[in-house]
This record gives sequence, C-alpha cells and structure tokens, in this order.
Amino acid sequence: MISWKGVFPAVTTQFRQDQSLDLEATARHIEALIDSRVTGLVMLGSLGENTALEPEEKRRVMELAIKTSHGRVPVLSGVAECSTAAACRYAREMEKLGADGLMVLPAMVYKADPRETIAHFRAVARSSGLPILVYNNPISYGVDITPEMFAELSDEKTLVAIKESAGNTRRITDLFNAVGNRYAIFSGVDDLILESVLLGAVGWIAGVGLAFPRENQYLWELATAGKWEEALKIYRWFTPLLHLDIPVKFVQYIKLAIQECGLGSEWVRAPRLPLAGPEREQILTIIRHGIATRPKIPG
Repeated sequence: MISWKGVFPAVTTQFRQDQSLDLEATARHIEALIDSRVTGLVMLGSLGENTALEPEEKRRVMELAIKTSHGRVPVLSGVAECSTAAACRYAREMEKLGADGLMVLPAMVYKADPRETIAHFRAVARSSGLPILVYNNPISYGVDITPEMFAELSDEKTLVAIKESAGNTRRITDLFNAVGNRYAIFSGVDDLILESVLLGAVGWIAGVGLAFPRENQYLWELATAGKWEEALKIYRWFTPLLHLDIPVKFVQYIKLAIQECGLGSEWVRAPRLPLAGPEREQILTIIRHGIATRPKIPG
C-alpha cells in the first residue's frame, strides 16, 4: 500500500563508461536515498532514461530496485512506451514482477489529442491492478492533460495521483477546483516546490535531490510542517541547483551533480553525451558552489 505523499525521487539509471548498466551503482544510490528518509522511489522515469533502455534492461533495473528496497519504501516504474498496447503490456509485466505502482506517461513520439490521451490512460489504468501516478508534462512531451481531462478520468480507480509538471503553479489550484481531493498532487518541477506545497501539493518527484538527498528531504519536511521562514533559507541556497532540473540536458546536469557529490557517475546513454567544454564548466561551477555552501542539516 502506497502512502501518496512525501518525496519520491526520480532515480537515475547508473551506467558504466561503455554505456552498459551499472546495477551495483544504482543499488548503492538507492540505499543512499532510502537512508535520507524518502517515502518512495520512481525508477525508469525521464531521469531514469527509460526510452534509452531495452525491455530486458528495464526489467533488470526494476528487479534490482524491488530487491534493494526490500519493502522499506514502495517502488514505482515509469511507463513510457510508443503505443498504448505496449504500455498496457509493460504495466502487466510490472505487476507480475512485484512493482508497487506505475508512473504513466502519454504515448511517446505521437502527440495525441485529448480524446486519444484519455483513451490511452483509460486503457493503461485497466490493464493491471497497480495504482498509477499520471505524469503531465506538456512542455517535454507535447501532450497536456488538463484539469478537465482529469475530471473525465476520475472514474478510473487505479488513477490515484498526478505528477504535475506543466511549469505553472496555477494548475494546482485549477486541479483542486476541478476535482477536489480526488487525486494526490505531486510537484514534478524542482524549482517550484515551495510554491507547490503552499498551494496543496502533497508529494515531490524530486530530481536534483538525487545529488543532495538530505538537504532535499529537510526542505520538504520544513515546508510541509509550515516552517516557511526556515524553508525559505534552504530554498534560496538550493534554487540555483534546482534550476538544473529544467533544461533539455537535465539528465546530464543532474548526473554530473550526483558524481560531484560522490553518489554515482555522470555516464549517460546516447544520444545523450556527457557534458563538455564551457557548458560543463558552467554547470560544474553551479554544483561546486552549492556543495561549498551547503547548509548544515540537523541529525
């Protein structure tokens, strides 16, 4: 049973320099995240480079995550397939494998219209008994699941939560006005998290927190306890780092931060390439300043 609140980091898939899976490094990172008191784990999302993995690799990553977590926190799998049939098939496979839930994206590549998008999510919702976090990110994927569409989907019992990444905090209030408390609202935009909590978000699909898990968790705990002044101090330190979650190369940026913090490596799978030249130096400057000025966290 998933408690749909708290920090669910979108865990990276760790690779070796030759782009092969590094399951041992992925397991070590999962342990560090659980040790920071996260509430759940989302594997194979955008940060997990889902679409760059082969089907068998996805199963191996999920088997590892389920085994490593060993019931301490729920483990969700991203579902990012190019067809509805493939997404339904994958959802059934994850249920058999022992995943606790799914984070479902619209079908990849094709930009579905609202009728098609609703049909896709209805089909995936009915393909297994797993609870689903619906990932809405029109900026990255070109498909917008509006509050009105969520209202239409509200009769699907397995659709229980929303990762809202439209980049517009007005959406949170619009969702509450459209569907009340029907869904648990998670923020999927790192540098809008404090504002999102104020507006009613109960969860955070964190990105940059993969490199700074203790600070990330502390910020969440301050915000959800209503300790706004203390939270704001952490947030202002954290925000230049949180901005790294937004650009197209957010996977490379966050993996480089993870490497600089000693929690993994920067290796990504092509077509992504590790950062180079002035861009790399610019991102390293931000990361290293964040490390040098990181606040002291109690406990």
